[in-house]
Order: sequence, then structure tokens, then C-alpha cells
Amino acid sequence: MFEKLKISKKLLRELDYGIIIITILIVLFSCINIYSATFRSMGIFFAKRQLIWLFIGCFVVYVILLVDYTLIGNYAPVIYWAGIILLILNNWVLGSVHKGANSWISIGSISIQPSEFAKLGMIVMLAKQLDDMEGKINEPKNFFKLIFYAVLPMLLIVIQPDMGMTMVSFFIVLGIFFIAGLDLKVIFGGLASIVCLIAIIWNSPLMKTYWKGRLLSFLNPEAYSRGLAFQLNQSLMAIGSGKILGEGFTHGLQIAGSNVPEAHTDFIFSVVGDEWGLLGAIFLLFLYGMLTYKFIKIAKESKDILGSIVTVGVISTFLFSIFQNIGMTIGLMPITGITLPLMSYGGSSVLSSFMSIGLVLNIGMRKKKINF
Repeated sequence: MFEKLKISKKLLRELDYGIIIITILIVLFSCINIYSATFRSMGIFFAKRQLIWLFIGCFVVYVILLVDYTLIGNYAPVIYWAGIILLILNNWVLGSVHKGANSWISIGSISIQPSEFAKLGMIVMLAKQLDDMEGKINEPKNFFKLIFYAVLPMLLIVIQPDMGMTMVSFFIVLGIFFIAGLDLKVIFGGLASIVCLIAIIWNSPLMKTYWKGRLLSFLNPEAYSRGLAFQLNQSLMAIGSGKILGEGFTHGLQIAGSNVPEAHTDFIFSVVGDEWGLLGAIFLLFLYGMLTYKFIKIAKESKDILGSIVTVGVISTFLFSIFQNIGMTIGLMPITGITLPLMSYGGSSVLSSFMSIGLVLNIGMRKKKINF
């Protein structure tokens, strides 16, 4: 029985321990910054819970590594439709509104964000379908089948409405379709259609007032300095205050004064900039860069389409989330509820990131084909 819970030494030799080390370093850095942002009001509460999620995440990664990813791929429909059911339950049965979006299911003191897991289910499903299609994405029948599996979860997320997760899901699909070799004319045509759709939605009741406000405040923060752009302006002040070396652990003036709303979640990068300065920000970006490089290496070396596309989906998730989250804290992107992977406080975000990393490690560990 216990033998089934062990990973063979042969597979362990193929495991990329660098990914594990970098992931743990980022989460530990996260715990330090979360503590700094919250200890005055909550003590070690949030930092301790983030540390607990680190241990849970490591356990989940180990469980994922026990099962060959090709077998996980065979259960793609189950994983995908479980995510869809969770989104339906979230939207119309069990969901609770948080920050204007019905994106959470609360079970006692624990809240989960189903879209985080549905997003991962979508990646696995698209990868499995492309593998079964032998990568022939440009055949109309195959293309529209993939579009169905991509659009369904995004529609359910839009209904919540969760603009941030919708954007992440869109760029995951864009990344997968691009790497899978979809005709560039179709990609550019799709992007043009989306621009037109956004213009229509902007002038329709579907466009929530606070969404418009966020976009307008991003384009002109000075005009909204005491309203919707308050968070952005405070974030810019915090990051600017840190200069090159930072103001020191627990000594950031903006963070100490609780001037940056959601500093331990969506705006954790403001804490990094304030207390660790430019060097701290470069250190974090270096870790993300190394993680991305290793993911790309595994995507290239994968033995099949399934492994490559799953890894590309994870890369797209991380890259866009990092760009969007950091971009919104420095005024380059509109403010959305997108977390900074492995850094922002939150169980759903951390756990889905570890599950994604577990899949990539699994693919890298089993990259060699078995010859009979």
C-alpha cells in the first residue's frame, strides 16, 4: 500500500528541484510581506495562514506527482465539468458577493474561489482535446469545439461579474491557441471582434458602473485621486517611497499607516516596493523570470502535445497575472482583482498555483518516452 505513495527514484532524478526551491522562496517572501502589512491589526494571523497554505500546497504537489499526467489528461472531462458545476453553484446557489463580484463560495470560515480551479480545468481540457486532435487546430470542426470549451467557463465568470479572472482566462486561451498554431488571421480577427464587443458592452447595461470607473480612473488617476484612483495613488506613493533599498522590513511608512487598501492581497507588490525598494522588486521579478524559464524548458521538452499545452496554459496564467497585477500597482494596467501568483494572500489562489506547478513538474518528470 505504502509503495503506491512513493515516487520511483528514476522519476525523482528527472524532477526539477529548482522549480520547487523557487516556488517555496516566493511563498516565504510572501509570508514576510503579508506579516509586515497586517501585523499591526491582526498579528501573525494572515502570515500564519499563508504558511499553512504553503504546506498544503506542497502536499498537493506531491499527490499530483504520484499520478502520471497522461492519466490525469484522461480525466480531463471530469475535471473540466466539475469546474463548470462549481461555477454554476457559485453563480446561482452558494455564491457570496465580495468586492462587487459573486465570485466566492463560503463554507464556514473558509471561502473558495471556484473560478481559480475552473481555469485550471479549462487548461487541461483544451490540452487534452488538442492532443486527441493531434494539434490540428485549424480544422473548422476542431476549432469550434475548442472555442466551446474555452467560452463556456468564461461566460460563467463574466456573469459573476469578475473582470480580472475573465481577462486571465482570455489570455490563457490566446496563449494556447497561438502556440498550437492557430492561423494568425483568425487570431487577429478574433481580437478585432473582441474590441468591437467591448465597445458594445461599454454602452450597455452589462458594463457595471464600477468597471467603467476603474478604467477611467486608470487612464486619469489625478481626476479620481480621492475616489476610485485612491488605491492606485497610494500604491504609487508606497512604491516611490521605497526608492532603491526600501524603508526596511515593517518600516514602510505607507504600509505602516495602512494607507494602501488590500496591501496583503491584490496590492502586495506595493509592500515589496515600499519596504524592500527597487532591489526587492528586482529580486522578486528574477524569481518569477527563473520560474518562467524553467516552465518554457519543460514545455519544449514535453513528450506529447498534452504536456506542452498544459504547460503553455500555466505559463500564460502566470505571465499575464504577474504583468497585470504589478502593472495595476504602478499605473500601467487598470485595477482588477487579479492576485500576484504565490505572493498575494489567499488560499484559492495559492492552492491553484501549486496545483498548476505540480502539473508542470509532473510533465517535466515524465518527459522521456517509454520504449518497448
